[in-house]
Amino acid sequence: MRSSEPVRTARRRPVRVRGADRGSVTAEAAVTVPALVVFTLSLVWGLTAAAAQIQCVDAARAGARAAARSEPRATALAAARSAAPEGARVTLGRTGDVWRVRVEAPAPGPGSLALTLASEAVAPAEDAQGGPEGAPGGPEPAGAAP
Repeated sequence: MRSSEPVRTARRRPVRVRGADRGSVTAEAAVTVPALVVFTLSLVWGLTAAAAQIQCVDAARAGARAAARSEPRATALAAARSAAPEGARVTLGRTGDVWRVRVEAPAPGPGSLALTLASEAVAPAEDAQGGPEGAPGGPEPAGAAP
């Protein structure tokens, strides 16, 4: 050996005891898998609740449009109920020149997570659309093209 060469020493490898880590993967999986299942179920529940809320909005709009067109009350309620989620409660009322339709439905899912989803739509009544000449919904001015 030359004196100018660095001295090399042997490196020791850490000694592993067999079986020291056994079961750690199983323990981690026992905690992780149920957490992932709960997370997935809550995502699915949130999506179904959002879909039911959208149905409530659509149902309220359909009922308000039907009522504003001077459809019979039963027809307007039927239009709203046909678009509403199952078990929804639909109310229809008129205040002055405005029709109001409110749709309330229980959120789908377990009872402990019970929410009431609601939506309300309003529409002006067509029979109250009189206004000054030239105004939207008012009578056409004389000589106006159809």
